[in-house]
Amino acid sequence: MDLGPSDRARDYVSRTREFLEEFVYPAESVYAEQRRSLAAEGRTHELPDVVEELKVAARERGLWNLFLPDSTDPAHGLSVLDYAHVAEWTGRSVEIAPEAFNCSAPDTGNMEVLHMFGSIEQQQRWLQPLLDGRIRSGFSMTEPDVASSDATNISTRIERDGDSYVINGRKWWTTGALDPRCEVLIVMGKTDPDADKHRQQSMVLVPMNTPGLMVHRSLPVFGYHDQHGHGDIEFRDVRVPVANLIGEEGSGFAIAQARLGPGRIHHCMRMIGVAERALEMMVARAKERVAFGKPLADQGVVQEAIALSRIEIEQARLLTLKAAAMIDEVGAKGARTEIAAIKVVAPRVACEVVDRAIQVHGGAGVSDDTPLAAMYAGARSLRLADGPDEVHLRDIARMELRR
Repeated sequence: MDLGPSDRARDYVSRTREFLEEFVYPAESVYAEQRRSLAAEGRTHELPDVVEELKVAARERGLWNLFLPDSTDPAHGLSVLDYAHVAEWTGRSVEIAPEAFNCSAPDTGNMEVLHMFGSIEQQQRWLQPLLDGRIRSGFSMTEPDVASSDATNISTRIERDGDSYVINGRKWWTTGALDPRCEVLIVMGKTDPDADKHRQQSMVLVPMNTPGLMVHRSLPVFGYHDQHGHGDIEFRDVRVPVANLIGEEGSGFAIAQARLGPGRIHHCMRMIGVAERALEMMVARAKERVAFGKPLADQGVVQEAIALSRIEIEQARLLTLKAAAMIDEVGAKGARTEIAAIKVVAPRVACEVVDRAIQVHGGAGVSDDTPLAAMYAGARSLRLADGPDEVHLRDIARMELRR
């Protein structure tokens, strides 16, 4: 199995690295300052201007919508494996690089859903503006009152009433919902509670300005408020046209599963990029800092932290690339075991490496003077997002036992 990038992907990786060095890394401090200024004005979830400037520059250089598989967008011709190599580099500046390339969640998954299952009208109304980076979207599945690790548990009701669906329920961790550019949500709820448990759910498109849709708050992650916000949302007699149904009634669970496969490759490769940058920071700090009469880099315990980090990153990368290659070859269903495995491994490795980097940085590591604390918060939360570790471990065990 060849896990290397194609010649075309190698070119995109090179251009991505150059773009990061020339535009993204210098913009990080500007982004942080602009976010502070916006927050001071009560505009916490507005996008800093510098990111819009990065989006223009990235699009001019053809670094746009690269997550789309080659069957969807032959303009770039990247396979899932090819894009995985690019995604790792965007993870090195995970707050702004993915959005600069219009490759950030949850929009990537929502665009794929609309492309695969949306009607022509839905694609024209919502998909094209998302592909153009003019709007953002959210995905409302997780609920606070049920164990959402089992998606069949969701209790939000979507009931047919003539030519409309009426939605009642509560969702949380709807990423993107606080961003003023978020114009639509994909909402998953139950249309037929009496059907087979995997045919009870459906997905509908709900514009953010629909009466009865109330965003109560943004949920912080370890005290960090994401720029796009993680919404706690109530749907109270929210009415949308029947034409807003995605696919057919009862297909919500299957659509959710189709949405998550390639997206987990994106998340996991970005986590490897996070780990790589944390390791670089750890090495730089170890070389420049002196304790007990010699550089930290000469201390055996620090050398062990560096060595373990390199080993774990390489292992995680190889497993993730294998999963990407298998998606290209046999589809997400055929790569189910590998996808579940990387979803456990990559965030755990990122957490371990970032934690070691924090330790080597001492007090600076847990402050806002370095990005390490925020990197850890993001990596740790990914052990819950898109299914907690325990669900993926259970799935792997069941498949192994069946074998």
